[in-house]
Amino acid sequence: MLKWNPELHGRSLLRLADLSDDEMVNLIDLAVALKARRRAGVRGDLLSRRQVALIFEKSSTRTRNASSVAIRDEGGSAEYLTKNDIHLGAKESVKDTARVLGRMFDGILFRGFAQSTVATLAAYSGVPVWNGLTDQFHPTQILADLMTIRESFGRLKGLKVVYVGDGRNNVANSLMMGCAKVGIHYANCTPVELTPDPVLVREAQGIGARTGATVEVCHDPRIGVSGANVLYTDVWVSMGEEAQKETRLRLLRPYQVNMELVKATGNACGELIFLHCLPAFHDNETTMTATSGALEVTDEVFEAPFSKVFDEAENRMHTIKALYVSVLADLSAL
Repeated sequence: MLKWNPELHGRSLLRLADLSDDEMVNLIDLAVALKARRRAGVRGDLLSRRQVALIFEKSSTRTRNASSVAIRDEGGSAEYLTKNDIHLGAKESVKDTARVLGRMFDGILFRGFAQSTVATLAAYSGVPVWNGLTDQFHPTQILADLMTIRESFGRLKGLKVVYVGDGRNNVANSLMMGCAKVGIHYANCTPVELTPDPVLVREAQGIGARTGATVEVCHDPRIGVSGANVLYTDVWVSMGEEAQKETRLRLLRPYQVNMELVKATGNACGELIFLHCLPAFHDNETTMTATSGALEVTDEVFEAPFSKVFDEAENRMHTIKALYVSVLADLSAL
């Protein structure tokens, strides 16, 4: 029997801090159950007649398809809206767009640039709004990450996650919060120039004091990864920051996740996994790496048995489905 937290019904998710520790864990529990249900061939109707608007300022593979399939699996539907399809923030204010779409849809998932945009959608639409990525936070990604970690180790509390790379991007920010909330020790290994916002670090450390998690920032990856159960990285140049490519490559070359760094963890396969939110520049098959080879992760690590990146990608769909069900499903179905 599926169980979910009725306190999440009708609520938005703009950042992980919007959830209590227990609510976040309950979402992961529900995602695990929904995944097992789907693999058993069950397609339900928990979201029958529910309509979700997907507003995407940034292109996407995983978020777009995960958020579409997630609602359709349970009998609902999604409308994909790019900046070329609607007047968001151009001919029409975000506030006005929110008030229009809120009268037509049961929920809105936004993927774009400014955190203020998703906050305005939530304030004025009158329906739940979920952050599918902004420049500051990426909460739905971290739900999938934590689900994947738990699948791999059977637990969360007491593990160590080390993020290596651009330490102040949206994934690093949200991963830090997510780990702190479930009692995972977290280290952010990054160049001094890309150190995360100290306000966010202090917030995560405050959460960790409650859950038993440590949160630290370090600048020597070979020291920082010692004892890691999870090595995590992300692209070195995020969407909208292409003009900074050469600077980022110079700063981050020493932070590449390769087999030398894997060995520096001191953990062998079975005690260590690799995660990446994707897409990953791990070979010569993309435009960005055509002349430079692998960037943030080598092909050897990306394709290794301990790499769980495609489990992680699949879990985007299960965790977003858990979010939809918790927020939109008919409570009488409980």
